[in-house]
Amino acid sequence: MEIAQLRMFKTVHDLGSIVRAAEVLHCVPSNITARLKSLEREMGATLFFREGRGLRISPAGEVLLDYARKILALADEARHALGPGAAPSGPLRIGAIESSASGRLPRLLAKYHALYPQVCLELSTGNWTQLLDDIRHRRLDGAIVAVDVERQGLKRSVMYREDLILIAPTSDGPMRTAADLQGKAIFMWPAGCPYRFALEQWLLRHEQVQPITSIASYGAIVGCVSAGAGVALVPRGIYEQYRAGAGWQGHEFAELASIDNLFYWHESAGRHPARDAFVELLQAEFREPVTLFE
Repeated sequence: MEIAQLRMFKTVHDLGSIVRAAEVLHCVPSNITARLKSLEREMGATLFFREGRGLRISPAGEVLLDYARKILALADEARHALGPGAAPSGPLRIGAIESSASGRLPRLLAKYHALYPQVCLELSTGNWTQLLDDIRHRRLDGAIVAVDVERQGLKRSVMYREDLILIAPTSDGPMRTAADLQGKAIFMWPAGCPYRFALEQWLLRHEQVQPITSIASYGAIVGCVSAGAGVALVPRGIYEQYRAGAGWQGHEFAELASIDNLFYWHESAGRHPARDAFVELLQAEFREPVTLFE
């Protein structure tokens, strides 16, 4: 059963003539006759009775007609939903690294839902390798990660930059060099985190060998620093989220360069109104630079 067959079937019923239906559908009558016979064979039932030069729908045809109307209406709805001017709707599966999901996306997700209530957005978090693998296997429509890497079948675009802020208890006083971290506990996400890698490279350049405690939670990392247990390097989004009443202060170092956060998607995914609207909102949200210290 094909959409074109059902459209021919309904048009013949509506006009009561194969010839008139052929004129409306811009095809020859013999094509419609052949397609209707094929449909009857597939359904195992006669759909029209011939009455003189006209046609009268059969009881079996009446049953199929009800389904044909619903199927054609859904097909038209799907076509409009994917059209150039269609409002975003349907499911949207987005992934993000924890710092982006916690520090950057909450406000944006609320705005997105208000603008596009017909979209059912699912947000999942994970490390960047997992998220890119999920896109490659079509488990996600797109993801935000803090690495810029080539991956076969994936496209990417920079969304925003994250400054890196060293947070330390206020009681530790000023932090001016890598040597000021000597002897202090450092709390970071596990190996593979690009922010951890930036810190490790910075310490290595200054010949500072420091053990790092791995914690896969920014809430726990910030809690440790707030309790005076040590220091951590966090992206600006996390700093801004937790800084109120945190009991610590932020320190910037010119050598700790900002890190791009990119949005990845599958190159063969084609047009996706809900995903495209999400990316446009991301770009608009972070178009203007954010001031770290007010």
